[in-house]
Amino acid sequence: MDLFDSMRIFVRVVERCSFSAVARELNMGQPAVSKQVRALERYLGGPVLARTTRHLALTDQGQRFYSHCQDILGQVESATRRFASDQEQIAGPLRVAAPVSYGRLCIAPLIGTFLERYPDVRIDLRLSDHNEDLLMENIDLAVRIGAVKSEGLVAVSLGTTTRGVYASPMYLQRHGLPLEPSELAGHNCIGFTLLEHYDHWRFTRGADKFDIAVTGNVTSNSSEAIREMVLCGMGISLSAQWLFAADVEHGRVRTVLDDYQPCALPVSALFSRERRHSARAKAFIGHLREHLQVLPDNS
Repeated sequence: MDLFDSMRIFVRVVERCSFSAVARELNMGQPAVSKQVRALERYLGGPVLARTTRHLALTDQGQRFYSHCQDILGQVESATRRFASDQEQIAGPLRVAAPVSYGRLCIAPLIGTFLERYPDVRIDLRLSDHNEDLLMENIDLAVRIGAVKSEGLVAVSLGTTTRGVYASPMYLQRHGLPLEPSELAGHNCIGFTLLEHYDHWRFTRGADKFDIAVTGNVTSNSSEAIREMVLCGMGISLSAQWLFAADVEHGRVRTVLDDYQPCALPVSALFSRERRHSARAKAFIGHLREHLQVLPDNS
């Protein structure tokens, strides 16, 4: 048994929660993956995984061993990379995933200046409002808005995105202008279902906090669709400022509840642990952190 290989396979099984997924990833048969983990358990003298027919769980000793393995493998990988080269050449393909509207309005405009600085990089920008599997889709990094819950991924903060409440003049003329958050109960509020608390809108004003349950006759998992519905006068939306910045400037929508500040959402760059040393990904993340703040209405 190669102890280092067995530790590496064990860590991947824990991160993927699947023998078969690791087998596909490493181009091995599933029995070979299972055999490596069993050999590791024999070497250690006890089980590291509690197996059921549906899922895997770490034993108490397995949890401690898993943490040690992460540290050891990380140190070996870091030492190997530093020995091979003091600095990886920033060149080659870079696959980036981002939400549709944010990618179109905030990420895409920054790609040109990044490629001027690193002309040997080739970027594939993939826009989707669904959280893609970075490993399965071979994505180098993904930009996410909102709380990050993806296990086994490294998250780097890109800052926050401020939000506002928006409605068209047509809607407000028909239904009136809400002056405080509690009045949203009498309005058709359009929920963005990819956010965990899409039916609770949270505001602050000074030291006061407001958590308002909202309802409406339409929701969507697409911010682009929500924008169109607001423009058509269907209802009120709590959305990122960059989504409606141009519409506010041209008078197509109005901001509502200006005396109240909706809770900002975190923006993060995610990548797998295997790619945490990618010079291309690091350079692109640094570029985003440097320039995202200069885009309209994005902090």
